[in-house]
Amino acid sequence: MEDLIQGRLGGADGYDIRCAIDGDKISGRAGGKLHGKDIELEITDRGVRGSVGTESVNIELHEGELRGNVGSQKLVLRGVDRVTGFLGEPIVGWNIVAQQQGEALSGQLGSTVLGRVFTLDLGSAPGWVGTLVAVVAFYALEPRASMSVRAS
Repeated sequence: MEDLIQGRLGGADGYDIRCAIDGDKISGRAGGKLHGKDIELEITDRGVRGSVGTESVNIELHEGELRGNVGSQKLVLRGVDRVTGFLGEPIVGWNIVAQQQGEALSGQLGSTVLGRVFTLDLGSAPGWVGTLVAVVAFYALEPRASMSVRAS
């Protein structure tokens, strides 16, 4: 029997997240059939690689932190069951805070006013994996999360 990560990003006006865990592979979907993106991730001995929609995910473990990119945005995550981090660049990025309690994970991406809350049932997955899935879904489905700021 495969394990599942499932829940919601953004409350009532948000998106469903549903991913199956098979060994070191996580595959599933964020959003619905029409407005959604496929998630394909693999946990390696050095980090996590994969894709969300057509965007790549490449994150490596470095000095106790997961650092890398989700599409065009930089990502830093710290912790296992209490996870903190940042997506994007300073000033225009998104703070990440999540807390695992048993098989439940709840968290916030961005500020309390402009951000998105998320709640996930993790199955046997650790909190950092659920947080990463939420961040990847957020990047894929929130247009403002994947916008790049260009200097003119």
